Amino acid sequence: MRLLLIEDDAALRLGLARRLEADGYRVDQAADGEDGLFQAREYPVDLAIVDLGLPKLSGLTVIQRLRSDGRTIPILVLTARGSWQDKVVGLEAGADDYLVKPFEYPELAARVKALLRRSLKAATDVLTLGPVTIDLSAQIARLDGAVMDLTAYEYRVLEYLVRERTRVVSKQELSDYLYPHDEDRDSNVLEVLVGRLRRKLDPDGTLIPIETLRGRGYRFTLG
Repeated sequence: MRLLLIEDDAALRLGLARRLEADGYRVDQAADGEDGLFQAREYPVDLAIVDLGLPKLSGLTVIQRLRSDGRTIPILVLTARGSWQDKVVGLEAGADDYLVKPFEYPELAARVKALLRRSLKAATDVLTLGPVTIDLSAQIARLDGAVMDLTAYEYRVLEYLVRERTRVVSKQELSDYLYPHDEDRDSNVLEVLVGRLRRKLDPDGTLIPIETLRGRGYRFTLG
């Protein structure tokens, strides 16, 4: 899953990003509210972590504008302000949860996990789609009960296509999800990833779990 971390404290931002990435998340970073708002609007994001005390645009302004846009992504607020009034202001602006600095990383990780689970609108982290079972919490996929040997990128492709299985996902959207916005993309790499994943999901070539729609993108067909 892809997270957006908007925090102007470089040491805190880099430290959190490193630990979140170690937990398997793709993390984009912004050091001010203006850049953070741009990234949230331009790229697919599953959850945003927003500091309230940001330069250029405040965290509250970022949240308010995203909600005015109609964006419903979960937002976790980070704040150095501990009064109940500040917490209420953040929640009324559209945040889903808040964390007061200083905090321990396990608490942030638990809040992120809970918000993502809620956003998936599922009572469980495990999805079963035909012979494929995906544990979203453990980031493990199984085929007929056996754990699949997937690279990190192959798993991200699978997870995103499964979560968006009710619609066609364009190559551009999938590429935006997989790679940082400032990284060069090669469409051939994406096609290779999808091809490898397709063969691992369907070694016998009978299920066609990932359908390619020419000129439109990909769709997960199981389930």
